[in-house]
Amino acid sequence: MGWREKIDTRKLPQHIAIIMDGNGRWAKKHGQIRTFGHHEGVKSVKDVVEGAAELGISYLTLYTFSTENWNRPISEVNALMELLVDTMHEETPTLIKNNVKLAAIGDIGSLPKKCQQKLAETIKITSVSTGLTLVLALSYSSRWELLDAINTLIQKVKKGETVPDNITEHYLKNFLCTANMPDPELLIRTSGEKRISNFLLWQIAYTELYFTDVLWPDFTREDLFQAIVDYQQRERRFGVISEQLA
Repeated sequence: MGWREKIDTRKLPQHIAIIMDGNGRWAKKHGQIRTFGHHEGVKSVKDVVEGAAELGISYLTLYTFSTENWNRPISEVNALMELLVDTMHEETPTLIKNNVKLAAIGDIGSLPKKCQQKLAETIKITSVSTGLTLVLALSYSSRWELLDAINTLIQKVKKGETVPDNITEHYLKNFLCTANMPDPELLIRTSGEKRISNFLLWQIAYTELYFTDVLWPDFTREDLFQAIVDYQQRERRFGVISEQLA
């Protein structure tokens, strides 16, 4: 019996987030340059997206490019941007076929114009899809997101559009990139690293964390299914005791 057969489809997480880590190490392990690892990582993205869509997951958010990634060598950044554009162009028909809607979070305006245009085009074309929403976190960091939300709220107060007493946890959530999405129930990080790396810090307050040693280019839908099975074996208490959940 594979991991797929062990999943209780009645208890699926609505939203899964993944920190895709290990492309560079995978490339080095195979005697290749880092960009080769990124290209191989795209294959894993395709497989995992199809696996999530097959299960009926509502949201899958992939940490695709962080604000810190801009500090990488310019050759690698340029290669990543080209890969992003090419992949969106090539995979749009497959997204439509699998009923997948594309969305993006992050400082999209900081991306190269070509990337912005292709991203907007793909989002528009796939907007008719009603299945899985695939969210790409691009030029994203949680601290940037929170600062952006806070600055927006400050301007609203200055303009008299709201007052400080109105700024509750629920109200603030409306100004985050994920305002129209449920918080992730499951966060997966590959490659053996056990940290969050500035990803969805507000949203993962009660998220289950799953770490695996598998490098991202080796991560398949079966690994995703295994993570979901592990998630389903946990008790989510949200601050209360087990007896209160009975």
